[in-house]
Amino acid sequence: MIDHVFNSSVSEALRQASWISPREGTRAAPGNRPAYWLRSSFVWRPGHGQVTVHATAHGIYELFINGSRVGDQELTPGFTSYRKRLQVQEWDITEFLDEGVNAISALLSDGWFRGRHGFERRADGFGTETAFLASVACAGGVLAATDGTWQSIESHITKADLMDGQSVDLRRFHFLEESTTTEGWLPVVVRNGGLYDHRERLIRPVAPPVRRLEYLSPTSIATPEPGLMVVDFGQNINGWVRLGNLGPAGTRVTLRHGEVLDGTGQVSTTNIQAFDFASKTALPAGQVDHVISAGRTGDVFEPRHTTHGFRYVQIEGSAGPLSPDDITAVVVHTDLHRTGTFECSDPRLNALHNAILWSFRSNACDVPTDCPQRERSGFTGDWQVFVDTAALLFDVSGFSTKWLRDLDADQWQDGRVPTVIPNPAGDGPSGNVFEDLATGSAGWGDAAVLVPWSLWRAYGNREVLAEAFPSMRAWVDYSARAAAARRHPDRAAARPTPLPHEQYLWDTGFHFGEWLEPDTPPNPDPSRDHGIVATAFLFRSATLLARTASVLGDSGAESHYATLAAHVLTAWQTEYLDGSGRLSEESQGHYVRALAFGLVPPKTQSLTAARLVELIRNNGNRLGTGFLATGLLLPTLADHGYLDVAYELLLSNGTPSWLGMLDSGATTMWEWWDGITSNGARGSLNHYSKGAVGSFLYTHIAGLLLPDHPEPMGTAYRTVTIAPQPGGGITSARAAVETTMGRISSAWEIERGKFTLRVDIPRGVDATVQLPDGTRHPAPAGRHDFIIPAP
Repeated sequence: MIDHVFNSSVSEALRQASWISPREGTRAAPGNRPAYWLRSSFVWRPGHGQVTVHATAHGIYELFINGSRVGDQELTPGFTSYRKRLQVQEWDITEFLDEGVNAISALLSDGWFRGRHGFERRADGFGTETAFLASVACAGGVLAATDGTWQSIESHITKADLMDGQSVDLRRFHFLEESTTTEGWLPVVVRNGGLYDHRERLIRPVAPPVRRLEYLSPTSIATPEPGLMVVDFGQNINGWVRLGNLGPAGTRVTLRHGEVLDGTGQVSTTNIQAFDFASKTALPAGQVDHVISAGRTGDVFEPRHTTHGFRYVQIEGSAGPLSPDDITAVVVHTDLHRTGTFECSDPRLNALHNAILWSFRSNACDVPTDCPQRERSGFTGDWQVFVDTAALLFDVSGFSTKWLRDLDADQWQDGRVPTVIPNPAGDGPSGNVFEDLATGSAGWGDAAVLVPWSLWRAYGNREVLAEAFPSMRAWVDYSARAAAARRHPDRAAARPTPLPHEQYLWDTGFHFGEWLEPDTPPNPDPSRDHGIVATAFLFRSATLLARTASVLGDSGAESHYATLAAHVLTAWQTEYLDGSGRLSEESQGHYVRALAFGLVPPKTQSLTAARLVELIRNNGNRLGTGFLATGLLLPTLADHGYLDVAYELLLSNGTPSWLGMLDSGATTMWEWWDGITSNGARGSLNHYSKGAVGSFLYTHIAGLLLPDHPEPMGTAYRTVTIAPQPGGGITSARAAVETTMGRISSAWEIERGKFTLRVDIPRGVDATVQLPDGTRHPAPAGRHDFIIPAP
């Protein structure tokens, strides 16, 4: 994939700059490394005109001119596959300049580059040194660039790690007051060779930056024991806590962040502890900040070199009582444009929509993560199951394009896709047995195909689809080779002579499978036969790849992958489906996938759907899907004649259910269906994957159907169907989505025996309205009202 936003001017702007690193003494252990100041100066005269700085880093940096922070972006330069793609920020700094000598400084910490990362909290994923690269220029030339004349010093941030937290000693060094001193400053280390010489990886960002976007005040403050305060912000978020009233000089305050409280009312983090597989021991959850006060009036602690996933913060060591005005939760994530709104007459579904919204906001911190606390990684499976819902809530076009370019950068040569993107190991094995084994899991690696197709449906950008096409092909080719190369030992033992269709069965290798089904413990055993899942995804991806080739005008590829999909379909049906529409391996997830992916012949779909409903009834009218199929469950039921069952599951309580989470106090979606029980909490309580049900609120309740296949010219939503499907006792619903064509909205209500629908269609959109009575009506641009007897 070519990074089309790469601009040679970025490389040219930094041509005279050298990579520099702080001069570190004895290097601290991972998670305990300080941040460093880097500084220099330059002369500016009004005649120089506008001045622009280009900057980037291995690590996280903040930029300052004359002691003033430049811009409002956080966690720059962002998280990418640094070996191949490194974003460069650009700012106009003219307003910060004084005539004469001006100071330029950067505050640099480990960040994603060498900080601790992932479930096992491994450090130094991309390298062992932090480094900074910058250039200050005007029309007349370069005014300053990083080189050997710069100086460095250990900063007041004595520890900074994205996972573990940040510690600050405000007594040690206050930059704004002491930036002109020389004591303790040392020459920087100039870096050359290896990665430092690869300037072609310097790129302009295509996604919005991370910013501080909302501020929450405490909803309650408790004191479970003397000297300890527990603050509840009422909402699980990603970000940090801003703390004032720090007390006299030397006061040491600790802030512990978590999602739940234990039986004593204190913050508990046992549910988000990481794990060291080698030693088979739990690792500390991290998310702990420290600040030592300098005793200066007005000092505020705000840890901008870490983030946390939390609802509660426990404050220890404060010199005295803190008021709500002293404590603020800062919500931090990518500054995505909100596009979708939903509301209905059932307040429980409004609360569910809000929880889904917050789940995504918490996991959109520069990359789509699985959770904002325990591992905070860009899991491929999470994003492929949620991206359609995300595209209804926000404009995720640039956000996803950035991530797909990282996926392409980290994809292995044989086509396998790592489980997390960006991947610290890059485009090859990491040496970690499980991590390497999981690379290429069906449903996760299929993100290489499913995410670009979802973006095409939502935004109709043919260029993004064309850019992703080689990566899509590489994944499907790998999957097809893996299917043909081996047979599962159990199948080989039962049937020594393989049948012709078996070369298209993908029944070997590691796969997560449906993952986290209710009452089914996860079992990452590579010897398990997940063929019914993996082969289904091979069919789905091959089918979409053929359709992608059609959009791109590649008839040869279209024919090749359509033929592959047909063979895979025959293999799946031969192995797993009988003539009565039943599967040889039965679970709700398998049946949902079979219907949603088009694996069942039309003549037996009704029988298969009926069996799915039977399984639901046999399960006490409870859902039984896991990670991969939950988002498809309700649309599949509704689209196959069981709208009533879909509503029944949507509105059910208890465990497992979406509303059951809310009844237990959830403000975001959980990783496990039973994330909180009488035994306490387990797993992440801020995981958006099960929030993929949010699409159903828009597409079926409100009726804003996502276009399945935009026109080849590349315009999504040029033709659209609005088909509200009321049920579940809901008496009104409204939703709107800002599309590439404009705002499309649907609002209906049931009152006095009548169903009334109002739709707004933007210019250039050809809409069809399908009413609950089955009638269809054309709806050109403008506002249209429909009234029929209530269903």
